[in-house]
Amino acid sequence: MPVVSVSRYLFLPIPHKPLGFSFTKLVLFTTSSPSAEKFLINLLENRSNTEKVLESVKAKLDAPCISEVLKRCVVNEPQLGLRFFIWSGLHPTYRHSSYMYSKACKLLGLEKNPSILVDVISAYRVENSVVSVKMFKVVLNLCRAAKDEKLGLWVLRKMKEFNCRPDTVAYNVVIRLVVEKGELDEAMGLMREMGLIDLYPDMITYVSMIKGFCDVGRLEDACQLIKCMKGHGCLPNAVVYSTLLDGVCKHGSLEKALEFLGKMEKEDEDCRPNVVTYSTLIKGFVEKGRAMEALGVLDRMEDTGVQPNRVTITALIDGLCKEGLVEEARNIIDRVSGGSEQHNKFYGLLVVSLCRIGKTKEAEKIFRMMIASGMKPNDFVSCTIIKAIFLEHRVLDGYGLFDSLEKSGHFPAIDSDICSIMLAGLCEKSHLVEAAKLATLMVERRIQLKSPYVQNIVEYLKNYGEDDLASQIGSIDSKL
Repeated sequence: MPVVSVSRYLFLPIPHKPLGFSFTKLVLFTTSSPSAEKFLINLLENRSNTEKVLESVKAKLDAPCISEVLKRCVVNEPQLGLRFFIWSGLHPTYRHSSYMYSKACKLLGLEKNPSILVDVISAYRVENSVVSVKMFKVVLNLCRAAKDEKLGLWVLRKMKEFNCRPDTVAYNVVIRLVVEKGELDEAMGLMREMGLIDLYPDMITYVSMIKGFCDVGRLEDACQLIKCMKGHGCLPNAVVYSTLLDGVCKHGSLEKALEFLGKMEKEDEDCRPNVVTYSTLIKGFVEKGRAMEALGVLDRMEDTGVQPNRVTITALIDGLCKEGLVEEARNIIDRVSGGSEQHNKFYGLLVVSLCRIGKTKEAEKIFRMMIASGMKPNDFVSCTIIKAIFLEHRVLDGYGLFDSLEKSGHFPAIDSDICSIMLAGLCEKSHLVEAAKLATLMVERRIQLKSPYVQNIVEYLKNYGEDDLASQIGSIDSKL
């Protein structure tokens, strides 16, 4: 199989450097975590047998403690910090989350300096440390956080040198990394390698590979892999078929996707299409400008008892609006809304969709209908329509809508950006009364002007005798 070059790791010298720097540089400060301080003191006072020393420390191990130790070690003792992180990942009372792996990777700079990890593995070898498969899994998860497939492959190979037999989980981490880099043939080679050591790919392995093939349009390879799954007793489920269907929508024909959907609908319950499957196909039709045909998929979906979700309806609304089929979009909303809350939510989506494609007047009409009907658009919808109107230079229309919302008790949480655009527009068109009212409201609510607008707005207000208001709005500090 093709092998990714790992020369940048293979030929590095094995370091066993004395950790020579002042103890006081690292410890003579007040830590925010007493537990972290205990670990640090023991690490620095007993430099040999690092892992055994850590096991003797009686202190609570949690995410804040680990973060604190890493922060203190990162400048002068990154290897020590990394060994602590690996050890803590095996502690019986604690497990690293994906967030902590990402944080450790960032603090230690593994993405830019992977040699830190190489040095630690080499130090284990020099010290004859007891290294387990679980330890290597922690290391591989760090490689995943760093998105470094070459480093991951190097670590996988190193496991054998420590008499640690990689398991399926270890291979899955590396295969996923290799797939994400687009090296699919190499990933297939790793799968074949698993078979040589009596390991079998599991559902995670197959889904990673199938998604990888689908992402690059290698649909035949993805289909062959599904056949292979069945032969190994790993039965495809709805996730696998939905992944393949997504690939067919992107790189194949929608007609083939419909045929494939029909086959899925005849499968056992575990393989039948779910909301993700149907939504994927609906999005496929919408993206090809065939929104009306997507409605047929919605009919089919509901006929099988699968209810559409927000993703499904959003895709349909966006597609219908782009094709100018606003009335059909409204009909869909009325059809699928199960209550006033959903009605409100989906009409809000319609307003936003229309604004995105520049149909602001239609969006405004629907927005005003919502208000008149007693619906309550959320802040995002309100801000979107107001901003769209102002960007069309219809400043009085935009301000009038804003003012009516405030008077009706629907005052949206307008942010600094929207308020600045509104006030700048009113000043530019010389609408002093409205500008003064909005500026006063901004002062009362401590809404700060965006810097590009400050000078012109302040000068405008001063020119019309609003010196106090100009001074107040120009000096608002959002932090106060």
